[in-house]
Amino acid sequence: MAENFVATAGITIDAQPSVVWEALTEPTLISQYMFGTEVHTTWRVGDPITYRGEWKGTAYEDKGTILDVQPGKLLKSSYFSAMSGEPDVPENYQTVTYLLSEENGQTRVTLTQDNNTTPDAAEHSRQNWELVLSGLKEVVEHG
Repeated sequence: MAENFVATAGITIDAQPSVVWEALTEPTLISQYMFGTEVHTTWRVGDPITYRGEWKGTAYEDKGTILDVQPGKLLKSSYFSAMSGEPDVPENYQTVTYLLSEENGQTRVTLTQDNNTTPDAAEHSRQNWELVLSGLKEVVEHG
């Protein structure tokens, strides 16, 4: 059985969870901090989610399924990137979870991505998510 390395990233944002939640679920805001990615979904459990964009000159379409939605608290989806070079089979999907918690009028966002194949892959994912969360903070706090 393959090992499951989890990438974890986090940030504190000077805003209420409801404001952060809007930035996590509004496609026009998502594209501002997720490298121009277009996100399409209903945000209903069981429905698909797709991410379309261009990375280093190559078009991509990543996908997954919405697994859990608790507005202002939790957003969880499966995730598969064709750019991974891996076959599109269930064991190659990852779970991406955003957990929001209020701390003294601010929101702590903790993100995890499971099913990374190696410690290096988990570290690479962590670094990418740190960039995304920094962008999220910038969009929420400074527009």
